[in-house]
Amino acid sequence: MRYGKLLALSLMVTASALLFVSCASAPDNAGTTATSTVTPPPTQTLTVAPRPQKIVDMMTARGEQDQAKPTLRIVSPGKDATIAGATVSVKLDLGGDLKGYLPHKDPATGKGNHVHVILDNQPYEAYYELGQPFELRNVVAGKHTLRVFPSRPWHESFKNDGAFQLVAFTVKGGGDASKPTTTNSGQTMAKNNSSPVTTPPREGKDVASSTAGEVDPTKPLLTYSRPKGEYKGEDSDPIMIDFWLSNAKLQGDGGEFRVRYIVDDNEPKFLDKWEPIWLSGWLAGKHTVRLELLDKDGRPVENGGYNTTSREITIVK
Repeated sequence: MRYGKLLALSLMVTASALLFVSCASAPDNAGTTATSTVTPPPTQTLTVAPRPQKIVDMMTARGEQDQAKPTLRIVSPGKDATIAGATVSVKLDLGGDLKGYLPHKDPATGKGNHVHVILDNQPYEAYYELGQPFELRNVVAGKHTLRVFPSRPWHESFKNDGAFQLVAFTVKGGGDASKPTTTNSGQTMAKNNSSPVTTPPREGKDVASSTAGEVDPTKPLLTYSRPKGEYKGEDSDPIMIDFWLSNAKLQGDGGEFRVRYIVDDNEPKFLDKWEPIWLSGWLAGKHTVRLELLDKDGRPVENGGYNTTSREITIVK
């Protein structure tokens, strides 16, 4: 009986030892399925947001300026003018019901009322001091279009009658096509034949060569304004989409046209009222924004190539 108990105890010890050796020699992942976790890249989902509170507060502080109806007249260059040489002087006459509206940059903030000046279909340059010279330098030979309209400090355009002006002119002699067109203050207005941009425009770095042709000022025309350039910090979300519309009414305003906007080749969205919107949800990095004017059948409206315009913007968080 005693021998039987000893034999049973011996067998138990042996079995335990074998089990220990087996567990110690087995790989850590024996009997398990290898898995790996891959974090998918974040997805950008843009939504229409309310007008930012800081802009609402600015509008309140400005008083009746936002109800102003400023008008512009292009004094120079003249309509269908022919200009010898590569320098074009831009002179504007401001009028209308101003209610305190006056283009001027605040030295403390670097912001203020201004005029958006667009050469051909390039990004605009802000013109703050209308009493100071504004020149386009190294303008290449050929026919060009100049567009101007007044803007608020946060670059929202005034949309009253007479605010927008367009003039076509021709340059003979012209500048060096291997170099960009700039302002007299050195800001880049346009690239010429893939010329390098050594000095970016004040509002960003999104200047690209224009492929647009001649514009018919009597036909529907969409002028892209915002967004453009680089956005940092609190200015990077939400971001405003704004444009100027000539000779056309959108469906929500009693017309037959629509504006389609596409961000990064994602699903197209539509605007049926002529007013700015703010989009929230931007991720850091480069993005492309395209605005298109569509007719009642949903087809792009052609006018020199200007009614479909893309801009690259950069978001810095």
